[in-house]
Amino acid sequence: MTVYFVTGTDTEVGKTVVTAALATILGVRGSRVAVVKPAQTGVQPRQAGDVHVVQHLAGNKVTVSEGVRLPDPLAPDTAAAIAGAELPSLCDQRDLVLDAAEGHDAVLVEGAGGVTVNLGKAFTLLDIATMVQATGQRVEFVVVSRAGLGTLNHTNLTVWAIQQRELFVQGIVIGSWPNDPGLAELHNRDDLARHSGVPVLGAVPEGAGSLPPATFQAQAADWIPFLAVD
Repeated sequence: MTVYFVTGTDTEVGKTVVTAALATILGVRGSRVAVVKPAQTGVQPRQAGDVHVVQHLAGNKVTVSEGVRLPDPLAPDTAAAIAGAELPSLCDQRDLVLDAAEGHDAVLVEGAGGVTVNLGKAFTLLDIATMVQATGQRVEFVVVSRAGLGTLNHTNLTVWAIQQRELFVQGIVIGSWPNDPGLAELHNRDDLARHSGVPVLGAVPEGAGSLPPATFQAQAADWIPFLAVD
């Protein structure tokens, strides 16, 4: 059983669509998949969040759960302060992931924004991953990056931050590959691996999140062909 932490180099880089693609690929390979969102911001009580987008694209066999939902589209600690809400503790978030692991072969944990964004009063996705790994679970990170200018620096810093915590990065997925890539995008696809020291697992095409679920599921494995699964 592997817990995959899906983090981005920034916000709006395609984490949710990449998470849906990973859930699809794992499901096709026979895994029972759960998806966890420790902190969902920018949603109202009955509004669909990122996990519901994943479930829509990847199929209802994927089970989903959220740690907390907050209305303002801000970092979770700030959104909670504005809402006067109490955020789950680090132990609560660890247990949410461990509970999802029960009865599943793979868990995908989607972060909020970048890897150092506070998901609680004083902890990040890195802290949740460290706590989960300490229980003996296999933990791997997938970093979702932009395709264009600036991505090398942001990706290197993200990979470095993860590795500094002695956590394993399986690789990088480009979250939105343009239909008409320019010179920067074409070079970045090679340079990301060379600069960061971890492989590029694939790239999800621009607009993939708007595809019909059946089409999305049929094509997902072609987008991320290098995902390693035990």
